[in-house]
Amino acid sequence: MMSEAKVVESEEAHRTPKNLKLNNYTFACAILASITSILLGYDIGVMSGAAIYIKRDLKLSDVKIEILVGIFNLYSLVGSCLAGRTSDWIGRRYTIVFAGAIFFVGAILMGFSPNYAFLMFGRFVAGVGMGYALMIAPVYTAELSPPSSRGFLTSFTDVFINVGILLGYISNYALSKMTLKLGWRMMLGIGAIPSMFLTVGVLAMPESPRWLVMRGRLGEAKKVLNKTSDTKEEAQQRLAEIKEAAGIPENEEGEVVEVSKRNRGEGVWKELFLDSTPAIRHMLMATLGIHFFQQASGVDAVVLYSPTIFEKAGITIDTYKLLATVGVGFVKTMFILVATFMLDRVGRRPLLLSSFGGMLLSLLTLAISLTVIHQSQKKPIWLVGLSMVMVLSYVASFSIGAGPVTWVYSSEIFPLRLRAQGMAVGVVVNRTTSGVLSITFLSLSKAITIGGAFFLYSAIAAFGWVFIYTILPETRGKTLEEMVTSFGKFWVKSSTTKPVNNSHSQMPQLQQGTINVQN
Repeated sequence: MMSEAKVVESEEAHRTPKNLKLNNYTFACAILASITSILLGYDIGVMSGAAIYIKRDLKLSDVKIEILVGIFNLYSLVGSCLAGRTSDWIGRRYTIVFAGAIFFVGAILMGFSPNYAFLMFGRFVAGVGMGYALMIAPVYTAELSPPSSRGFLTSFTDVFINVGILLGYISNYALSKMTLKLGWRMMLGIGAIPSMFLTVGVLAMPESPRWLVMRGRLGEAKKVLNKTSDTKEEAQQRLAEIKEAAGIPENEEGEVVEVSKRNRGEGVWKELFLDSTPAIRHMLMATLGIHFFQQASGVDAVVLYSPTIFEKAGITIDTYKLLATVGVGFVKTMFILVATFMLDRVGRRPLLLSSFGGMLLSLLTLAISLTVIHQSQKKPIWLVGLSMVMVLSYVASFSIGAGPVTWVYSSEIFPLRLRAQGMAVGVVVNRTTSGVLSITFLSLSKAITIGGAFFLYSAIAAFGWVFIYTILPETRGKTLEEMVTSFGKFWVKSSTTKPVNNSHSQMPQLQQGTINVQN
């Protein structure tokens, strides 16, 4: 945070999304980094259909199937927990390569699985790689991007998750006519292909300028910032802010300088949880909450078990169920693309509030429809159609806000020294919640009916809307180093904020924790 700097009107105009001129180099780097997300999306999508054939081929119970499907998210916790320290050690770029290599091995193992135990081992390996990828891709993109396009570029993580889901659904449909023993193995093994492209493509990517500064490599950081900033002046301003955040004197201009261990990523866990300021505690609470509510509102139940939902709604033919899931993937992908262009224009809070509101209405209507169908001897065609529309409405609402904004928001709010670990904590909550939901959905549906399960998810979505309204401040248009000025007071009074006006007299201090979010 540059407490002495004044942000003049020209700089604010330069950050305004209306004047956005996308940096092609940064755009290409964000695309390459986000390819890792295709791997997760593909696994989510392909398992929804492959599980049908795995169950028949290996003669598995529903409990074993839901464990097989959901355990992937719990396995990813291993990678998420290690990713923060790994990325601080070897850099953001090579952590992405590492993630892709691990997932490649996991996909090959799954494709050649002879039995349930071997398949579970393959999912463990792939899950660890995915844990790495989910943490590092948004952090890398956020640290590389200029403020004017950070929301747009960081949202690529969720864009590619949705592209992967759609590809998984298409793979299910395309390979469903193969023999029982070969079909599902092909579905899972094909997931190794994107990881090969990722390993080659990452060679053209620069290292994160913030990681370079954290390691004292100012000369390399300057070159990267000059390529990824909108103007030379912005590159200089970003470098000065990063240097201050890393504890490097402003007048230090050497190619390589000495940086204290504290600013190189050591002792951050203690600072994050034990010695944190009110602003850091607010950031941590926002990150944990937004990741929890994103998953606890039922998205993986809909995406992973959409064939089961459609079957409960009255669609019994495998081909039709898989074709309907392709529709889910298509709608989800289209709406996430819309969201990417709105993030830096509308802001984070309006998209999140609209998203959770739409999810709540869709879940309630879906729960009512499935409950009526469950209690009816004949399944009314209009209710079957309404259930399908509500599934599409739910994924559309999710993709317009809760999906992309969660990754953007949690990757941009932490100070430099805490960013990797802060994001890792969010990913751990995200994957844990997703894993618990995925593993319990079939059992929960049997215990309280499938309609009852969606009533529960709708209640969680309602709590999520209240959490966002009261806790999460707007972050649009601020540099990563300025972000701390929005946090510290646990009640947000308005739905949007103007870009920060850093006048010397009005700049709040991090330690005081008395920041107000004003309209």
